[in-house]
Amino acid sequence: MALAQPDFGVLRKAQRGDERAFTLIVRAYEVPVFNYVMRLVGDRALAEDLTQEVFIRVFQGLPKFSLRSKFTTWLFQVTKNRVLDELRASERRPRALVAIDDAPPLEVVDAPVEQVEMIAALWTAVDELNTDLKMALLLRDVVGLSYNEIADSLDTTLATVKWRIFKAREEVQFSLAREGITSGRDADVIPLGR
Repeated sequence: MALAQPDFGVLRKAQRGDERAFTLIVRAYEVPVFNYVMRLVGDRALAEDLTQEVFIRVFQGLPKFSLRSKFTTWLFQVTKNRVLDELRASERRPRALVAIDDAPPLEVVDAPVEQVEMIAALWTAVDELNTDLKMALLLRDVVGLSYNEIADSLDTTLATVKWRIFKAREEVQFSLAREGITSGRDADVIPLGR
C-alpha cells in the first residue's frame, strides 16, 4: 500500500506558512515517519525527538520544496538525513549500559507464542541489518514507498534500491532460518506489517 501524497491545496497553504495546513500534513505522516525512525534507532524517546525534529526541518524547508517531486519522497529524504546525522553522532558518544532486567517487558495480548517468537525474531533480524539495507527495506515494507520513491529518498539508483531490498530480505530469511523459523512465503515477501 503506497503512502498517499498530501492534498495539493493543503501543501500550497503549508508552503505559505499556514500552520493549520501544516498540522494536517503532520497528522497524515507522523506515524509512518515515527515507525520508520523507531525501527532505525530502536529507542522510543529518541525516535519521538527525531520525528519532531524532522517535522521542524520540513516546516522550515517547505517554502523551498519543489512541487515537481513527490512530497513523501522529500519527507523521507529529510528523515533519512536526520537519522543518519543522529547515528553518526551516537557513534561518537559514550554508550550507557542498561541491565537487561531493567528493560520494560513487551506485552502482547492473546497472541500465539509461536507468532510472538517469529515476530520478535523477525525484528531482531531486521535490526541486525546494516543501515543502508535496513532503510531501504523499511521504506518499502513498512512505510510502503515505491522503489522509485525509495531511490529518490535515499538519493541512490533504482538498481541499488532493488539490490538493497533483495539483499535485506535475503539476510532476514537467513537469520530466521538460523533460528529455525521458516516461512511458506517467497524470500521477497516478509511480513513486516504496517
